[in-house]
Amino acid sequence: MSRGNVAPDVSFATIAREWTRLGFIGFGGPPTHIALLRRLCVEERQWIEPEEFEDGIAATNLLPGPASTQLAIFCAWRLRRTLGGIVGGVCFILPGLAIILALSAVFFAHHPASWILGAAAGAGAAVPAVALHAAWQLVPTSRARTGPARSANVRWTLYALLGGVTAATEGTYLILVLVLSGVLEIAVRRQGRGSLNGSLNTAIPAVVHVGVFGGVGALVWVALKVGALSYGGGFVIVPLMQDDAVTTYHWMSATQFLFAVALGQITPGPVVQTVAVVGYAAAGIGGGLLAALVAFTPSFLFVLLGSSRFDAIRANTSIRSFLAGAGPAVIGAIAGSAIPLGLSFQHLWQLPILAGAAVWMFILRRSVVSGLLIAFVVGVIVALFGMPV
Repeated sequence: MSRGNVAPDVSFATIAREWTRLGFIGFGGPPTHIALLRRLCVEERQWIEPEEFEDGIAATNLLPGPASTQLAIFCAWRLRRTLGGIVGGVCFILPGLAIILALSAVFFAHHPASWILGAAAGAGAAVPAVALHAAWQLVPTSRARTGPARSANVRWTLYALLGGVTAATEGTYLILVLVLSGVLEIAVRRQGRGSLNGSLNTAIPAVVHVGVFGGVGALVWVALKVGALSYGGGFVIVPLMQDDAVTTYHWMSATQFLFAVALGQITPGPVVQTVAVVGYAAAGIGGGLLAALVAFTPSFLFVLLGSSRFDAIRANTSIRSFLAGAGPAVIGAIAGSAIPLGLSFQHLWQLPILAGAAVWMFILRRSVVSGLLIAFVVGVIVALFGMPV
């Protein structure tokens, strides 16, 4: 991959201004972020060659963590190397982070207004449909990576089922399932027993549940899982966090977690910022900032230390094999998370909203953000009419 020369005419102030702007208008998740970055860096300013931009997309999709955020860091790194990447990444993240923490403060107030509770219940009712939609969108790329062989497709199905069942029943072990699915696929493709043993020795320590210490350590572990050990689409953070946030540490109720996920979808910037809502529920503003810092730090490290090696990353057969196994497990986990999300409903009036959201996204093929906003408004109306929220 050609790196070209650093563009000396692109100032840090320009990077800060443009990446902050993208952070404010980046509604709609990774597809929107990629389109905005392409328009800015490739089409309008011609800072980056189209081929290099596409290579950047491919390489960041092989890394754990939020791929579109990593692409934003990579594009800024391409202009002014390490400091440029830091400036661009921080400016891309901060607008959405500030907005989502402000909304968290309103929602987690001691006595929020009934219309706020209605909005939360309404938007939360659409979240299981969002989970299924997110999983469905990931299927084509994952199946293409698997290849046409029947045995590979059988393994794809098994990995997806394993991820789905784990997310639906025992989310605590999801990271272990994702890692082991990837390791197993490496071993199958290498057809060597020794490869599996060596990979297991590396993987198992990475998924030890250090959160058992509770308090700040637990919050750091949950955020680290989101930032450094999540593979696939941004929505995989939901099954990774749900069991810890609701069941293990009781930072928030299941209903509050639904709304946290909705906030991550309707605010600008990366969906991973949902982790800041969980951090806020655990320890206020400080907890939200700490969770965001821990979750995004691996992305900066991966890109700033690895950008010059993106060619090697893309060509690494072990990495590609790992993703061929972990990818379908991620898809299954995202789909499986819809079950506990749906079971957390508190009111019957949420069921029609869920059905409507499914029709909106799957049949009418409208955007997730607009669907959540409609559900949000319906929840407000329900509350104003005096129904239980």
